[in-house]
Amino acid sequence: MKNDNQIQKDVMEELKWEPFLNSAEIGVAVRNGIVTLSGQVDSYYKKVSAVEAAKKVAGVKAVAEDIQVGVSSAHAKTDTEIAEAVLNALKWHTAVQEEKIKIK
Repeated sequence: MKNDNQIQKDVMEELKWEPFLNSAEIGVAVRNGIVTLSGQVDSYYKKVSAVEAAKKVAGVKAVAEDIQVGVSSAHAKTDTEIAEAVLNALKWHTAVQEEKIKIK
C-alpha cells in the first residue's frame, strides 16, 4: 500500500499529464489516502480535470477539492479594454451599422 507521500507525488505527476492544466496552479495535500486539491484556475473545466486526474491515481481513497475558479488580476481587463473589444466586434458585424454604435 502506498504512503501519503507517494500518493502526493503520483497525483502531482498525473496533473502534469493533463494538457490544459498548469500543475503549478494546483496544490496537493494527502492525509490517510484522502487527497485535497487547492489553488485557483481560470475555468471550471480545469477544476474538474484536476479532480478526475487525482481520482485516477492508485491508492487515492477520496478527493476533496478547494479549487477556486476565477480570473487572476493579472488577466483582468479594464472597462476601457472591454468597451474597445465590444466596439471592434460590432464594427466587423455586417448587420450592424457602424454609425449607430455608441459605447458609454
